[in-house]
Amino acid sequence: MEMREGFISGVVYATPGPDGAIWLFPEEAFGDATQSLKQSLLQDEDLMEFLDIFYAHSKRLELDRQGRIRLPEMLMRYANLVSEAFVNGAGELVKVRNVAGWAEKCDENLPRLQELTKTLFSKGYGSGSLKE
Repeated sequence: MEMREGFISGVVYATPGPDGAIWLFPEEAFGDATQSLKQSLLQDEDLMEFLDIFYAHSKRLELDRQGRIRLPEMLMRYANLVSEAFVNGAGELVKVRNVAGWAEKCDENLPRLQELTKTLFSKGYGSGSLKE
């Protein structure tokens, strides 16, 4: 399946992700995410600041006839995208990252995969089929 098949409406919302990547949400998933955030609106200063940044920098983009989008310059600077990007699916969203940054992140995090898996299973996440 091509990634653009996940963007059936032809609309993508691009946001700065908290991990330094550009997050691309299908229209429906963005609506779900924003609804979830609205439901958690407490008088928490960190949450209010996050929402200010999240909404201010989220951009609605339309796919062209070939299924492409043009990322806003501000988001490209945020993700440090110059000439190449690494694109990967992550559940209901797609992440666009700096290639060198992604390679560095993999080098740091891949050795932790086993430890993280065990921790997540102990918290009740995941399927029993992945346990040792």
